[in-house]
Amino acid sequence: MAYSRPVFNVSDVGGTLVNRRELNPDASPEAAYGARLRSSREARGWKQDELGARIGYSGRHVSGVENGRKPPTRRFSLAVDAALGIEGTADTFERAWREIRHGVLLEGFPEYVGYEGRAVEIRVFEVGIIPGLLQTPEYARVLADNAVHRGAITRDQADERVALIAERQATLTQRRAPMVLVVIDESCIRRPVGGAAVMDAQLLRLIEFASLPNTMLQVAPYVMGEHRTLDRPTNLLTLADRSVVAYVESQTQGHLSREIASVVPLLTAYHQLQAEALSQAASVDMINQVRKGTP
Repeated sequence: MAYSRPVFNVSDVGGTLVNRRELNPDASPEAAYGARLRSSREARGWKQDELGARIGYSGRHVSGVENGRKPPTRRFSLAVDAALGIEGTADTFERAWREIRHGVLLEGFPEYVGYEGRAVEIRVFEVGIIPGLLQTPEYARVLADNAVHRGAITRDQADERVALIAERQATLTQRRAPMVLVVIDESCIRRPVGGAAVMDAQLLRLIEFASLPNTMLQVAPYVMGEHRTLDRPTNLLTLADRSVVAYVESQTQGHLSREIASVVPLLTAYHQLQAEALSQAASVDMINQVRKGTP
């Protein structure tokens, strides 16, 4: 393991003798990013100034990112990917930036969000809480604040979670919005979160979502019993090339897959779930009944 200590070497920037800091990629995600950036740059024989010129930054800025003094940004990461010719691959610096930015999210979810922004069709199943794509800011904030109270995340991370939800929801109103199909377990609408006012606004948001031209909302009622084919939160994305990405999560782990052997059974189960769930009209009626406090 390389520890962070200065050694005498020739500067990448000016060509004079300066302190060159060894990098410890195990220290943090930012350190791993910086170490990989330096390695990729040196493999091409570029000085920091040379890489900086290619991506629109100074050599000093590149040095700061490599040594962990400056945090990487999405713009910086995309520029590096373009300079290295690795855009669209599975191991981009933009992906590494997303993993740093969303480090409190479950494994696989930052990558899933990247696919979600390019999907032409989104299928969602959720149990217990309203799916993020449909949460009001107030509902999302209550959940995030509770995680802070429990010590699970920091205040900054809570703010990041709420901001990420808003970013994801923006895809629903873009010019070429994807088709979004959502099935929620009845527990999602009956579990009180944040008090009566927050829940009423959230249930109204579900009704508004159901009225959009590119959406479908269904409730999987308790009476479905054993006919509910999915038991864990599941997301299925259809991309422009008609391939499907699946993301399934538990309390502590998320799993992203594009393998047909994993995706097809989930897609089949989702279709079976839709067939057994309430129609959209009946689902909206149930939501309205919950709003009115009727059984």
